[in-house]
Amino acid sequence: MDIVLDIFDTFLFDRLYASAFPALCVANGKDRVQVAATSTFSSMRELPTTYHSPTQFWTLEPTKYAFMSAWPRDNIWRQTLSLYLITWLFGLVVYFIFASLSYLFIFDHATFTHPKYLKNQVRLEIKQASIALPIMAIFTVPFFVGEVRGYAKLYDAPADAPFWLYNLVQFPLFITFTDFFIYWIHRGLHHPRVYKTLHKPHHKWIMPTPYASHAFHPLDGFAQSVPYHVFPFIFPLNKIAYVFLFAFINIWTVFIHDGEYVANSSLINGAACHTMHHLYFNYNYGQFTTLWDRFGGSYRKPNDELFKRESKMSKQEWEKQCKEMETVQREVEGDDDRNYGDEAKRLQKKML
Repeated sequence: MDIVLDIFDTFLFDRLYASAFPALCVANGKDRVQVAATSTFSSMRELPTTYHSPTQFWTLEPTKYAFMSAWPRDNIWRQTLSLYLITWLFGLVVYFIFASLSYLFIFDHATFTHPKYLKNQVRLEIKQASIALPIMAIFTVPFFVGEVRGYAKLYDAPADAPFWLYNLVQFPLFITFTDFFIYWIHRGLHHPRVYKTLHKPHHKWIMPTPYASHAFHPLDGFAQSVPYHVFPFIFPLNKIAYVFLFAFINIWTVFIHDGEYVANSSLINGAACHTMHHLYFNYNYGQFTTLWDRFGGSYRKPNDELFKRESKMSKQEWEKQCKEMETVQREVEGDDDRNYGDEAKRLQKKML
């Protein structure tokens, strides 16, 4: 995240901090180097006295504002506040952009007529996500602060990898590591002692839209993100790859809630597999693959009907889904307190 922080410092935060926390004594811009203007310590443990680019591939020269704040770039409180804003706002932007694109161009709007589609569901999903994201960012920031201050195993150039092939190996290693731990965290969130408090808010959406992707209880969303943040403290990871993977994770989370069942794969835990999880609760806990569900005995193959539009949106298929879902729901949750309203029924009669 030091690269991202460096970009935001150069184009936004330097000016803001210079205005909000002006230095008591400011010399001529870049001539003032008594305090550091760097965003990150990288592997350094001493206070630097000049600007250091977080990457060797480009350099963003700091403007005069980088030297005009009482909170220089390496100030831990400034870094914490900056990373919090980046985490929260970046997550919000990615959520709205990709959930909206998926909702407009991929999501099948006939889902609105499903008997288990909630009244005002999209509005409720967006509300829940908007509440969760800023709180999740609070718990996430300490990991990012540790990274920019040099405690993670992030590296810059491909030549800095443990061995050249590792530049490729890091991607399947990241996916395998995070998928394994998310499986167990997610499965643990279905334990009766924590399910109703932490995980039920996400299972409110029986037939989710893309806006349900980040509609979690904040602690639930954070718990399932922990493996992503722990990984670079255990394994080497390229800085650029880390930013890419951070974006990919958020986009993937949207895609598995889009209801478009493209991946009829026995390995990929796509939207069809995740729909089975939302419908029937106790299956398909994995994030990226079905591997750990198969080992853990919780894999459920998506119904063949889901891959044919005529059958997946048929009244017969929906009745079958609802009958089984209601049985499982009573076992897991007891009484169903969701408000399905009359809109779905009205639209269903109109369309069917």
